[in-house]
Amino acid sequence: MMLSEIEAAGWAALRQAAGDPQSGFRCVTLCTVDAEGAPQARMVVLRACDPARRTLDIHTDVRSPKWAELTAAPRVTVLGYCPQTRLQLRLIGTATLHGPDSPAAAAAWATLPPWTRSTYTGGPPGDERAFAGAAAPMPGAAEEGAGRACFGVIVVQATALDWFQLQRQDNRRARFSYGPEGALMAAVWVNP
Repeated sequence: MMLSEIEAAGWAALRQAAGDPQSGFRCVTLCTVDAEGAPQARMVVLRACDPARRTLDIHTDVRSPKWAELTAAPRVTVLGYCPQTRLQLRLIGTATLHGPDSPAAAAAWATLPPWTRSTYTGGPPGDERAFAGAAAPMPGAAEEGAGRACFGVIVVQATALDWFQLQRQDNRRARFSYGPEGALMAAVWVNP
């Protein structure tokens, strides 16, 4: 495969994953840096991907530590691995935060099913919680409104993509660099 085909296929896999809960790239690892300078990593669900602009969308609770970390230091790494294809995609970029009152958050919220909306109605992420054993009831309108006030969208603008294909022999790796609007600036093979 040519570098242009590899790069296009990588972005196509991410785009497909945003709409397919069974995709190997549906859950990716978002890496940030906390206030003490320590690296932080957590699994997030890939909600949208725009290959032309080289962006990824992730939903989050604005009360979460990652929101505060990204407010202070918006540089991120997003790491995905698909075990079926043995492909690793590592994206480096900058996060833009779209809070509860933003058009991006409003549009994303409108697409969420009730059970997903309900995840934003409880206490802040990381707070201690006692489980009673039974599933919580679906939230009513008042609780859903409170959940909406905690919902945000993280848009990651990729500045680089590291593509790594694991094979039994002859592992392959390529690196792609992007300009501010997502334009491909460079594509090179690198040693795995």
